[in-house]
Amino acid sequence: MDFAFTAEQLLLQQTLRQFAKDKLLPNYARWDRGEHISRAAIKEAAALGIFSLRVPEKFGGQEADYVTCGVMTEELSRGDFNYSLYIQLSLIASELLAGYAHPEVQAEWLPRQATGDAIIAFGLTEPGAGSDAANITTRATKRGDEYIITGEKASITFAGYADACIVFARTGGQGARGISAFLVPLDAPGVTRQVYQTPGERLTQRGSLFFDAVRIPARNRLGDESGGFSQAMIAFDFNRAIIALACIGAAQQSIEETIAYTKGRHVFGKPLAKFEGVAFQIAEYLTLLEAARLVSYKCLWLKDRGQKHTQEAAMAKWLGPKVAAEAIHACIILHGHYGYNMDAPLEQRWRDVVGLEIGDGTPEIMKGIIAREAYGREYTSYRD
Repeated sequence: MDFAFTAEQLLLQQTLRQFAKDKLLPNYARWDRGEHISRAAIKEAAALGIFSLRVPEKFGGQEADYVTCGVMTEELSRGDFNYSLYIQLSLIASELLAGYAHPEVQAEWLPRQATGDAIIAFGLTEPGAGSDAANITTRATKRGDEYIITGEKASITFAGYADACIVFARTGGQGARGISAFLVPLDAPGVTRQVYQTPGERLTQRGSLFFDAVRIPARNRLGDESGGFSQAMIAFDFNRAIIALACIGAAQQSIEETIAYTKGRHVFGKPLAKFEGVAFQIAEYLTLLEAARLVSYKCLWLKDRGQKHTQEAAMAKWLGPKVAAEAIHACIILHGHYGYNMDAPLEQRWRDVVGLEIGDGTPEIMKGIIAREAYGREYTSYRD
């Protein structure tokens, strides 16, 4: 077994870690305090390759391997956790458009995504269908060479400013087999938006998208009719490891800041770091974060080799955000009153990470998937 990154990945890691420290971390709080990211800033992010990682080369992309995508996610999250959401959504859009979209749709949208000129959201969740995603009610009705889409998508990342959304809608009967996927431009007549007031991840303008008899060309369907649910599940598997690494990056940065702080903070005549009650907490979380990191990269390594990785993805998605949230919370406490202060990045990181304990599957769903993979599908009480 080889646990080493390639020379190129190590260079990328080093470069992005410095970039995150120098360029992203000083501006991290801007979005949390109400500033909206500009299109110019999004184009600057695109210059890092954030949006083109898995876009095919013929459309201006890199076709990077998934482990490299994980490295980029972990390192950028050290500086600004929000940037990991751009990576997550662009990877999903690239996977689904490159794999299932009509050639004309690919040619229109993938080059724009690669350059940051188009932000593409992912619309599966609904007000009454989150974990039970097979029960969505948004409907797409075929009329000649068009589909007419009606319904609501909830908790959508980039709802406030995405240019398009991959929308999952019912085209057939009940359950997963009746769901299809469509690329819907969000400037189409009948689309409206509502941005939420969220505790964290405020740069992303998470919210609801409403579709009132929205007409799109039939060629905007991704793949076969009623094949959309399996497409969503394929994207979820690798993205769950990406989510875990985003959370781990934020937590690792918090741990390293706390190590430096506890070395310099003196109580009872000696550094805080010399107290085992402090140092042992750091030791525990370093160990748990490393365990979560390893299962995350194993998942992406399996994906790169075309091997099954559903169980590892669920393990990473359960363990990574959980340990990260707990580690950052411990760092807040170890900083004392300074940690419980909006001038420090700790509390913002904690609020950002907690949101991804929910997104792409709650802890309970992840444990259910792990158990299903261990026991067999005949022992599960639900299907995904």
